[in-house]
Amino acid sequence: MNLSKLLGALATFGIVQGAAAQTGAAIPGYAYGSPALARAPYGLADLDGLKKTLLFTDDDVRALRQSRAILADQTDAILDVWYGFVASTPELVRFFGDARTGVPDAAYLAAVRRRFAQWILDTADARHDQAWLDWQHEIGLRHHRAKKNRTDGVSSTEQVDFRYIPALTIPVTTTLRPFLAKKGASAADVDRMHAAWVKVVLLQTILWSHPYVRDGQF
Repeated sequence: MNLSKLLGALATFGIVQGAAAQTGAAIPGYAYGSPALARAPYGLADLDGLKKTLLFTDDDVRALRQSRAILADQTDAILDVWYGFVASTPELVRFFGDARTGVPDAAYLAAVRRRFAQWILDTADARHDQAWLDWQHEIGLRHHRAKKNRTDGVSSTEQVDFRYIPALTIPVTTTLRPFLAKKGASAADVDRMHAAWVKVVLLQTILWSHPYVRDGQF
């Protein structure tokens, strides 16, 4: 399926426009803060160590929170870019394909997109507490064979291959930069916000890697 056909399929399910209108509580499968989530196998002390290693500071927290107001009404446009990239990259779109036919599952893409829009806002909120860590652990499990496909009841690939998870830091944050610059922020502020996004996306992909790592080696 080529890019134009896939984007057409996404539009049919209402995911090329309008996904950001829902609140987190109304998004199927969105469970940030739910008491039903398992506690993450890493805690706040582990998070602090990762932040130090990533040179992630309070200034990055402020920059992320500054970015939220800029990005809040742009999530649809951002996701159009990100989904276009996935659609044009066979190595990535296969993770949304039917396990038997390989054909991209538009309904699955639509369901994930709704949560992805909320992920942008949650990331910019920069609330790095235990509830946030528990949600990162759940997201990691949903990429891994431990829980992939269960949330949306689909029959797709067993897991997202780990190597692509940290690699996506680059296309996600590189394509985000023009959106950070759209609301009149100074060049210095755009630089600060973009740098913070690079750090926090890498931080999350590290946390999501836990299910892929042998016990005791994370």
